[in-house]
Amino acid sequence: MGLESGKEVVIQNIANAAKEGRFNDKVEIGDAVLSKEERKRILGKFVRHRRSLGYIYCNFIARRIVNLATKMVNKETEIVGLENIKDFKGGAIATSNHFNPVDTTIVRHGLYKAGRKKMFIVSQDTNLLMKGILRFLTNYADTIPISPDKDYMNRHFHRTISRLLTKKKEIVLIYPEQEMWFNYRKPRPPKRGAYFYAAKFNVPILSFFTEMIDIDDGKSDSEFNKVKYVLHVLPAIYPDPNLTERENSVAMMKKDYEQKKKAYELAYGKELNYEFDKSDIAGLK
Repeated sequence: MGLESGKEVVIQNIANAAKEGRFNDKVEIGDAVLSKEERKRILGKFVRHRRSLGYIYCNFIARRIVNLATKMVNKETEIVGLENIKDFKGGAIATSNHFNPVDTTIVRHGLYKAGRKKMFIVSQDTNLLMKGILRFLTNYADTIPISPDKDYMNRHFHRTISRLLTKKKEIVLIYPEQEMWFNYRKPRPPKRGAYFYAAKFNVPILSFFTEMIDIDDGKSDSEFNKVKYVLHVLPAIYPDPNLTERENSVAMMKKDYEQKKKAYELAYGKELNYEFDKSDIAGLK
């Protein structure tokens, strides 16, 4: 028998991608593939439905499910550096390493402890087609689809991000690593998108890094140990008024990566390198 739920293939994909320096590539298997026409249809339906009473009702339910899940997942989660965002009140883009379907709850838990009750999440449009409860949550739990569809991005996505950050003063979580790498401990080199929007709308980056600690309680027959999370809340990164939008986006991206790199090295007591080792996957026995 291989690792549970096809994770053996995923871990091999991670090892291959890390070796070849493809740190933002998809490694999961079985994700939906959309044609251009399907993408337009799904995004159009999502945009129209957001204006309906049905969406408002489902959003109400989805938020409560997410809040409950956040409490359950993070019963033992530790938070380090909460003082870095304790008094923050404005709009911002949050960034974190992306390693698990529940990692959004870890960032949400930290924001909740800092006094912020709401968080929006940028998620790939293919996630709108996930199955079961995950499909309900990706459609209704304050998710903003991101897509290769340029018309959607230039109109609806841009307008939504602008309204949330500048008018509503909300926090929007964007994963600059793009793809999820299951239980991968290392921070990966980021793409510029999250920082582009931070610079564009003149809001800070709230920088997070999640450390994972294996817990072998001897009770599980699973091929993975349980994992405990430590959320490191790093100093916020603000745009420099003396730089252009592009210069700011690049500078903020570099600063955020350096902070996450330092957090990793302090948490695990070793320098960051991308030579793959079995220990890079948290919980793997």
